[in-house]
Amino acid sequence: MSFWRREHVGRHLAAILAADVAGYARLMGEDEEGTLAGLRAWRHEVADPLIRERHGRIIKSTGDGFLVEFQSVVDAVRCAVEMQRQMAERNADIPAGRRIEFRIGINLGDIVAEDHEIFGDGVNVAARLEALADPAGICISRTVRDHIRDKLPYVFDDRGEQQVKNIARPVRVYGMTPEAVAATDLVAVPQRRRVRAGGVVVFAAIAVVAAGGGSAVWWLSSKQQATPSATVGLPAVSASTTAAPATVPRLSIVVLPFENLSHDPDQDYFADGITEDLTTDLSRIAGSFVIARNTAFSFKGKAVDPRQLGRDLGVHYVLEGSVRRSGDQVQVNVQLIDAETGAETWADRFDTDRRNLAEAQDQITGRLARTLNLELVQAVGRQIQNEPNPDAQDLIMRGWALYQRTQTAASREEAKFDFERALELDPKSYDAKLGIASALVVDLINGFSQHADTDEARAETLLSELLARNSNRSQLHTTIALLRRFQNRLPESRIEWQRAIELDPNNASAYGQLGVTLIYLGDPAAAVPLEEKRIRLNPEDPNIALAYWSLGLAHLLLGQNDEAVELLTKACAANPRVYYFHLDLAAALALQGHLDQAKSALAESLKLKPEINSMARQRARSAYTNNPAYVALAAKTVDIGLRKAGMPEE
Repeated sequence: MSFWRREHVGRHLAAILAADVAGYARLMGEDEEGTLAGLRAWRHEVADPLIRERHGRIIKSTGDGFLVEFQSVVDAVRCAVEMQRQMAERNADIPAGRRIEFRIGINLGDIVAEDHEIFGDGVNVAARLEALADPAGICISRTVRDHIRDKLPYVFDDRGEQQVKNIARPVRVYGMTPEAVAATDLVAVPQRRRVRAGGVVVFAAIAVVAAGGGSAVWWLSSKQQATPSATVGLPAVSASTTAAPATVPRLSIVVLPFENLSHDPDQDYFADGITEDLTTDLSRIAGSFVIARNTAFSFKGKAVDPRQLGRDLGVHYVLEGSVRRSGDQVQVNVQLIDAETGAETWADRFDTDRRNLAEAQDQITGRLARTLNLELVQAVGRQIQNEPNPDAQDLIMRGWALYQRTQTAASREEAKFDFERALELDPKSYDAKLGIASALVVDLINGFSQHADTDEARAETLLSELLARNSNRSQLHTTIALLRRFQNRLPESRIEWQRAIELDPNNASAYGQLGVTLIYLGDPAAAVPLEEKRIRLNPEDPNIALAYWSLGLAHLLLGQNDEAVELLTKACAANPRVYYFHLDLAAALALQGHLDQAKSALAESLKLKPEINSMARQRARSAYTNNPAYVALAAKTVDIGLRKAGMPEE
């Protein structure tokens, strides 16, 4: 009897990228030398540098493809999208029949490493996914999708479960078509530089990333717009260097590693997790320049001067914070510092239960990211306010700062004016057109528009154009959703809100506005948790009044009058200039039996909007308020209250 000796096998979890050339045999048959030259150039100029920058390791390379191992699935997907984007740009002027196009598949799984090779189902699934991908497209497994869905702005279509060769179970496949790849905002490849910090040489990488809230305005500086394929690097900086870069992007920031003041290892992971997630989420702000995570972590545990750091890294803002444990509570403190002056621009504190750190991390990161989005945009708006000769990007940033202020007809008009001026300076500007459409639609929904038909038609035209150019912007779908509600296309509105949230899980407004759409679809109970999440995500929102109003209206329609009065009173206090806040408060107060207060609230509504002076006009104020499901609920609640408050029928 003989026995095989079982030797130790090295296993580990890895992200595997498999790629091959579509139609390789045909290309070689038609032009062998040209095909090989094209592949060599692509590997040397595009693939190999990108794989190195994303910390990949080429395991196997054949004539028509290669296999790459990544420690991070996020790096693997970024690398794939960047490769396909750059290949599409190189192919733009090449006849379709002569283009070198890769199919890429990515899987995350357990692999076996042996003699510099890797084996196992993790590898096999990646190879099968590659075969399912479109030429110039990408396919990923469900595991990959689940890991990247809240970390990257890329959108993959669900292609269902596929039975693939030599794999026992069906594989859930998600795909990105070549068209989707071309429309995706590109994350630029970092340039490495050497930085001296406190006499210690560290390697740093700067990445320009965009989102969005998710969106893309690519800035090299406040006066120069970069192309989507641009990369950004900094000159070498020594300890004695104090000169700032010639220009610094206005909305630029480094998130320093949060300090663990408790010396508890659990909080160490928690603090690092907040830092990493914030870096990713802030990169989704339109026009942002966010220092890469690796560079930021090179300063962990070191005392730094924010002003010197701002000069070294070329950023306007430094975000720093700390984590402290007290019993079962964890306290997170955060400060936003102006790197030019060293002054604190904004600070906040968050308390959470230590027993569920993972959930707490998500909540805190989401709230921080949304609040910082507002704070940074407002801070940049203040910087630009006195700029004597603002360019298109200056005007766009100022427009968004005005747009995000407490809702008034004047602030929206000022915002639209800046967006219009930006469009004059840059007629192709995506963000100027998005800003104009957003301002027009908000005016339509709030009854501020003086030319409703014209404004609606223009907004529709702008949004259609933007959707064709790049559909992966949360703000774009937010605006479409609002317009569809105005048009009483409520099911479509609901879908667009859901799409906006999918693209930006921190889009607090989208949660709340989805709730409003559900209210008018006749489902106020489903709206309540959405409105509450909006408030949790962004409790300092300048337009928090809208959240109080919609949550109050939901409770009013559910017959919960005490909660309705409390919330609608908060809405009126937060923004007393919106007539329907007072109108719904009048109904809630009347249903409580407080008729004098109800009459006062109704009088305030009439003062703000004299034409809404009867039940008939109140019902006809918007198309969506006549949705049958909503009308049935309102007839039992809001309408009874308004009649008690003294509103006539005609």
